[in-house]
Amino acid sequence: MTRNPDRRATLIDAAIEVLAREGARGLTYRAVDTEAGVPAGTTSNYFANRDDLLTQVAPRVTERLTPDPDALAGTMKAPRTRALEAELLRGTMDRISQDRSGYLALLELRLEATRRPGVRTELTKTMSATLADNIRFHLDAGLPGDETTVVLLYLAMTGLVIEQLTLPEALAPFTADGLIEALVARALPDD
Repeated sequence: MTRNPDRRATLIDAAIEVLAREGARGLTYRAVDTEAGVPAGTTSNYFANRDDLLTQVAPRVTERLTPDPDALAGTMKAPRTRALEAELLRGTMDRISQDRSGYLALLELRLEATRRPGVRTELTKTMSATLADNIRFHLDAGLPGDETTVVLLYLAMTGLVIEQLTLPEALAPFTADGLIEALVARALPDD
């Protein structure tokens, strides 16, 4: 297999765009080659099979959605209150909204994981690690709430993100910001 890390990342990013636009059934080597603007056959030189390509998507989406460390450090200078938690959740929503394709590809990958055991195993590892990192960050930062609070916020935000990316009109007249504020107010203990 060819080992150019930049080319590999380009192909994975192209796969993310194809997944978001065409769904898992549209994810072919040819579609990825076309999206990436590379010669036909390039993707097959980097990924042994579709499952290999699919399992690379979730870690890349996670990487793309990770906050900028400098921006996060600035945000974390604030007191550890509900307001800070709401700001962090709004930041998550903003990053997801800016990388809509990434999250939609992740949703497609979740569906594909129900049909492909290998994809399910790898996606479970990635998502479990991400949740564990979120819990650790929350607790280490001294934010209000406990481990269960983080899981509940994660689950609620997952639902909100799905609605915002797929059927935002269904939430009208509610806004994402307003719902995040209400979620934090109800899920976290008083400051």
